[in-house]
Amino acid sequence: MGRAAVWTSIRDSLSAEIASGHYAPGDRLPTEAELAARFGVNRHTVRRALADLAAAGTVFPRRGAGVFVTHQPTDYPIGKRVRFHQNLIAAGREPGRQILHRATRAADAREADALAIAPGDPVHVSEGISFADEQPIALSRAVFPAALFPNLLMNLAETGSVTAAFKAEGLMDYTRAWTRLTAIAASPTQAGHLRVPPGAPILRSVGVNVDPDGRPVEYGRTWFAGDRITLTLADHEV
Repeated sequence: MGRAAVWTSIRDSLSAEIASGHYAPGDRLPTEAELAARFGVNRHTVRRALADLAAAGTVFPRRGAGVFVTHQPTDYPIGKRVRFHQNLIAAGREPGRQILHRATRAADAREADALAIAPGDPVHVSEGISFADEQPIALSRAVFPAALFPNLLMNLAETGSVTAAFKAEGLMDYTRAWTRLTAIAASPTQAGHLRVPPGAPILRSVGVNVDPDGRPVEYGRTWFAGDRITLTLADHEV
């Protein structure tokens, strides 16, 4: 039996045990050393099997803690008020955020149209990865009109929250004007950030948030890992 068949056999055994409920969502798998002893292989072979399970979204590593079985897809409401942290906390998940890029630059034609500003007007851009229980679930890019919120990037850096950053700029509430959802295949870059195979199905959300007067305040594009999130639509909001 070749080396590849050994690690695939370990992967398939663990996958079957997870599917049968031997390991429940959120459970920690045995350590690499324990699995190596169980299957009579070295830890490198076990590590390759676990990496393949992680690429498939079956498990996820947590630095310093081990490898855990992936939770069921998280319900994520899409309605008038889309709030990342509140949505995940309400679903019993721990939210997290990794910033990839923040800058102020000129708006392109699409951004200008969405934000009702002129092409070339300054905008703040924030790009990052959103996590639930340390597992990446979404890659996002948010664009804000700089003229309305001159200190937004500084406030984002201090608070880590768009809602809190808006409040620091004097905007107490904002709502979703519209959302468009499209299923697409993950590009290599998106796949790397979301820890899914290139070409895996992901869901793209494009939307605009507005202030109480209907003025656009945020143009956002989000790419969700298709098997880790369930977008829900509510008929009304409490």
